[in-house]
Amino acid sequence: MESIWYLCFVVILVMVLSVESQLTTGFYSYSCPEAEEVVRSTVESYFNMDSTIAAALLRLHFHDCFVQGCDGSVLISGSSAERNAVQNSGLRGFEVIDDAKTQLEALCPDVVSCADILALAARDAVELSYGPSWDVPTGRRDGRVSSSSEASNLPSPLDSIAVQRQKFAAKGLDDKDLVTLVGAHTIGQTDCAFVSYRLYNFTTTGNSDPSINQSFLAQLQSLCPNNGDPSKHVALDTDSQTEFDVSFFKNLREGKGVLESDQRLWEDSATGYVVQKYAGNIIGLLGLRFDYEFPKAMIKMSGIEVKTGTDGEIRKTCSSFN
Repeated sequence: MESIWYLCFVVILVMVLSVESQLTTGFYSYSCPEAEEVVRSTVESYFNMDSTIAAALLRLHFHDCFVQGCDGSVLISGSSAERNAVQNSGLRGFEVIDDAKTQLEALCPDVVSCADILALAARDAVELSYGPSWDVPTGRRDGRVSSSSEASNLPSPLDSIAVQRQKFAAKGLDDKDLVTLVGAHTIGQTDCAFVSYRLYNFTTTGNSDPSINQSFLAQLQSLCPNNGDPSKHVALDTDSQTEFDVSFFKNLREGKGVLESDQRLWEDSATGYVVQKYAGNIIGLLGLRFDYEFPKAMIKMSGIEVKTGTDGEIRKTCSSFN
């Protein structure tokens, strides 16, 4: 019996290692040893001018990985390219990636992929926002396809828990990954257009979403008046918009989630359990702590459908194919 269990363990271990071995920590140690520092200094310089760029870079990486895998396809410009899909409206931070790429091409031509720059920039953005850091496995190559039609299955603020769960599961991500990655909303903001329907005409009733905390409802209505002003924005974590902390989860527990899809995480028993653990930020039965689990979830997500070896290409310019 012990030999059977041992064999099963070895098989599982080999399967896990075969996936993780596609990418390697320190992939550029010899081919471009300054790569990670160049990305870090570039992100930091933009962050010092505008701290909201951190959330933008994190969102950019997330949207890249959920379409065609983490291959930099979202960085390609053009009317029919992925970045111009309706689901990608509001994406920004492209200039940060382009700047880092320009510097790296001068140092190490044709070596560092745009996909890796994006993954590293997302890590650096979190760390600069007082969040955790982690070693980013690198070695991704850039994809040769970028189509706006491919972005139709990106997660949406209107998604129910069932739909969110399905979209994440399709990428190999479970309930804990879902809650953990959505926790990135501890920084950043959203357009009032994605919130107003909850405040004034939820399910076309002319009323507000009953799941919203009543005192918070008044606060949201003051931030997003019912006049359709497209320039209005609201923080996804109204307590500490620029700090990568657990207040986002505490807000969900109190009915203060800004996006409908976020608030629904608290109402589902499985995802709500994870929210509760993160809101307490203490080691519970599953040993869940947001600052420990977020790096693991990011590494897992950043390995989705990666292109390595001879697959894909190393772009000279991130916004266009070679």
